[in-house]
Amino acid sequence: MKTILVLSNHPDFAETIRAGLNAEQYRLVHRLNVDEAEPLLAHGLVTVAVLDVDMMDVEVVWTLERLRRHDAKCPVIAYTSANESAWEEEAFLHGITHVLTKPVRIRLLNSLLERLGPPAAGARPGARVAPPVPVPAPRPVEAASQNRFVNAAQTLDVLRDFSSILTHSLDAEAMLKQFLSFLREILSVNRAAIFLNHPVAPPGGLVAAGDTRRLRATASIGLSSSGLLEHFDLSLDSGIGGAVTRLGRILKRDGEEARADAEVQKEFELLGGQVAVPIPNRETIVGVAVLDGRVTGEPLVNVELELIFHLLEQVGLALRNIWLHDQLAGNHEMITGLLQELSSACVVVGRDLKVLHANKMARRHFGRRNPRTGGLEFSDMPQELGAKIYQVLRTGAALGPYRYEPANSPGTIYNISIVPFQRPNTLVPASALLTADDLTQSEQLRRLEIEAANLRLIKAMADRLAHEIGNAMVPLSTHQQLLSEKFKDREFRESLDEALAGTVRRVSRLINQMRFLAREGRFEPEAFAIGALIEEAYQDARQHQPSEAARLECDSGGKPLIITGDRAALRHALSEVILNALQANPKEPRVIVRLHVEPSGEGQELKIEIQDNGPGFTPEAAQKAPAPFFTTRTVGNGLGLTVSRKIIEAHQGRLEIASPRPGQPGIVGISLPMTAPVVAT
Repeated sequence: MKTILVLSNHPDFAETIRAGLNAEQYRLVHRLNVDEAEPLLAHGLVTVAVLDVDMMDVEVVWTLERLRRHDAKCPVIAYTSANESAWEEEAFLHGITHVLTKPVRIRLLNSLLERLGPPAAGARPGARVAPPVPVPAPRPVEAASQNRFVNAAQTLDVLRDFSSILTHSLDAEAMLKQFLSFLREILSVNRAAIFLNHPVAPPGGLVAAGDTRRLRATASIGLSSSGLLEHFDLSLDSGIGGAVTRLGRILKRDGEEARADAEVQKEFELLGGQVAVPIPNRETIVGVAVLDGRVTGEPLVNVELELIFHLLEQVGLALRNIWLHDQLAGNHEMITGLLQELSSACVVVGRDLKVLHANKMARRHFGRRNPRTGGLEFSDMPQELGAKIYQVLRTGAALGPYRYEPANSPGTIYNISIVPFQRPNTLVPASALLTADDLTQSEQLRRLEIEAANLRLIKAMADRLAHEIGNAMVPLSTHQQLLSEKFKDREFRESLDEALAGTVRRVSRLINQMRFLAREGRFEPEAFAIGALIEEAYQDARQHQPSEAARLECDSGGKPLIITGDRAALRHALSEVILNALQANPKEPRVIVRLHVEPSGEGQELKIEIQDNGPGFTPEAAQKAPAPFFTTRTVGNGLGLTVSRKIIEAHQGRLEIASPRPGQPGIVGISLPMTAPVVAT
């Protein structure tokens, strides 16, 4: 009988083909995709594969590649609604045997199926032929043993076929029970029990250190006392388990090793067994099978025990696969649970563009559950994101993080990252993970915080400017009230002149500060001597802090230093720093300026160190001094060092305040490139 595999998402297509085929000659199996049909293809059980090209969820070329990976020789017939020569050429290059157009013409299909191979003759659908097992007639012991050799050889094919089926099972207990039943059917085993050493902890539990050496009963047959195995274990360190592990081969009750060990004899007697067969997985022993003789009372001969050993080796491999599957399933369940509870949307897409996982946030952001499949599909994803995922799967290069704003949802902002999952020794990724963080609320909060910070800055600026201008206007207001009465008084006129000059200086300084803060264009660089500029800045600072005892010491190492920059801007910046130094000790201010040149990465750098003779900066003042409107004095508006830092940074320099030490005066350091271009501020 031929097995026809139909790959289609539409059940009507499969039913149309099923109705036109002879049920005595063809068995039709319908699957949605190649992954569901993998067991059939991997074991060569498919005679012909029929593809519904129009109804495939994935690209046809990818489907053919996966199909050929599982079965390279299976003929493939493709049905399509449109007859496109370019597509047909690509299809034939990827192994399609025939390309047919819809609707399905049954006579043509039957003719092709007959050509692709004759149907199985003389077999009923689904029938399985097994060699007969003859019942031996009573003979002498020697003849009976020889007959069991013949019976074992006759049943070898059946047992091997059964062991190949066992490797695909995922239920260890059911598999072992079925295996013991099969042994009883073929070899007439009286009783048997299988003990396993489970390598993994039960879900939600922990395995004690001693439990890793225990062999627990998993399956049995022919034992009358079922409660015995619930409270009886073997050990890998002693008894039957220890002997089998130590020897690594079959242990017989009447053998020399077993007779010398009283605990082994006791366990054999308790279990009613005659022989113990190890269950290896080609790496280690994972369990022990304790077997009795035949139901007739005769012992199992060596050839039968060898057969059982090799079959149990296949069982051991199957058990290892089951345990690995359980571990993977547990890890998958844990990762799935974690992804489900993440606040980020997570979507895992396979190379065939099938959504392997989508958590709750992904379904909330990118689509509802598909009514047909019950989950998120690739077609539900936004087109732009789908194209990015396809690009990552094709190239293997990660994307992101980048901002994504859906066209149909103005104001919504996502942070998108797409990471490929690449298997070892492969050029293309097997899947890709898309993560999407909804930044809408955080962006709104950030904008609100910026607006609030700007409002606070404006409030502080208004408060400081009002305070500074108010202080400057106090002497003018006082003199204005007395102007009409004392205008002819010479002392009054001198006092008025001094008040006007002081107010003009304070307002002019405030205007300059505002002008440099608001200046956005490029400065006008020129070359000039830094020594002369420092002297001019010192004189400017003294106008705002006049003192007969003020002194300036400038140490340039006896060399004239030329720097390139905006002279007026740097003069204002230095005057603000020097004024801050003069105000540190108003009675006897002393300012020491040290100049030296150091090599830098792209040339030379001028270091300017300005030191006062005051009490020094406090840790808080050293940290906050360059911030706008920060001041520890009753005069000024706290913008001096802020303006200086802005001007110096526009010259690609740095303004730094030395870490304060007890008893050390305040030191402000300025670094300027000797010939650096001036950038816009």
